[in-house]
Amino acid sequence: MTEDKLQVYNNQPIRTVWDEEKEEWLFSVVDVVSVLTEQSDYRAATKYWNKTKTRLLEEGSQLSTNCRQLKMTAKDGKKRMTDVATVKELLRLIQSIPSKKAEPFKLWLAKVGAERIEETIDPEQAIDRALETYLKKGYSEEWVHQRLLSIRVRNELTEEWGKRGMKKGIEYAILTDEISKAWSGMTTREYKNHKGLKKENLRDNMTDLELVLTMLSEATTTEISKIEQPQGLKANKDVAKRGGTIAGNARKEIEVQTGQPVITKQNRQNLLSDILSDS
Repeated sequence: MTEDKLQVYNNQPIRTVWDEEKEEWLFSVVDVVSVLTEQSDYRAATKYWNKTKTRLLEEGSQLSTNCRQLKMTAKDGKKRMTDVATVKELLRLIQSIPSKKAEPFKLWLAKVGAERIEETIDPEQAIDRALETYLKKGYSEEWVHQRLLSIRVRNELTEEWGKRGMKKGIEYAILTDEISKAWSGMTTREYKNHKGLKKENLRDNMTDLELVLTMLSEATTTEISKIEQPQGLKANKDVAKRGGTIAGNARKEIEVQTGQPVITKQNRQNLLSDILSDS
């Protein structure tokens, strides 16, 4: 399974996760029920789904029992067990929930599934869609190209960590913090606090220079790791620290030359305001 991500249907978030083995999307059932029943309150949508499950069981339907549970990110940022269903299972569920949104939602489900398959065959399509999404949010084209490059650099690093036997989740987070502390002087959480962020993506709230130095720290770590092929968390932490330190030295030199701090409190809201004022 990949990390859960948000898909958006008519400005309403739906949590999803991609099953790598079966090559299919799994959707949070409560989020889908919330859309179909137009219940903006999560608790109300949960109650509706629980009643629907009971009714389906009484009718002898296996649909509710076929739904499995996975940990997904809740609104408070914590991971909680959530009922999930495949596209096929959701299409059957939609039939049991009277909703004027049923037909357009079916089309959306088909579109989401088709896009993922297309991206698997041709990864360039994923890049094109990401570019379009960032531009719609108001970012400048120059910033977006930097951001997309940072995604590629990050993916190359995590691929290298995978080869070194590092585990997704906690070990990736430990190594990421090691790099972040070495170049910025802060852990990822401290960096987000500095910018006044909570659940937002830190890199989506970085300036061009912050993104460049983040990329330098990760690209350098990747290259050192490829050469030294460290084994174990301790050895990989050492490589991460050294890679981050190189970018940290560059940050300090930039600050000496400009007289300005590289690490800023600017976040997405500030960045977009600057873009609009310059246009």
